[in-house]
Amino acid sequence: MDAEASNIAQEVNQLVDEYRTRCLWFLRPGYYPETPEQQLRVLSMIERTGDLAAFRRISTLREWLSRHSNATSAGS
Repeated sequence: MDAEASNIAQEVNQLVDEYRTRCLWFLRPGYYPETPEQQLRVLSMIERTGDLAAFRRISTLREWLSRHSNATSAGS
């Protein structure tokens, strides 16, 4: 995992921690998404029931993850 991907994963995990009880209460304790697809799914869950601050943070993360998710599925 490169440094940029590691930073994105840390940001996603931080959001998971911040919004676990409010938006992700149904996920098992200690769950953190590992793949870009899982990360995008969790961000969508937070985005639907989170606040404006989460929505703003997610937009940047989603853009980066979408680019990398599409590149991976295209075989790049």
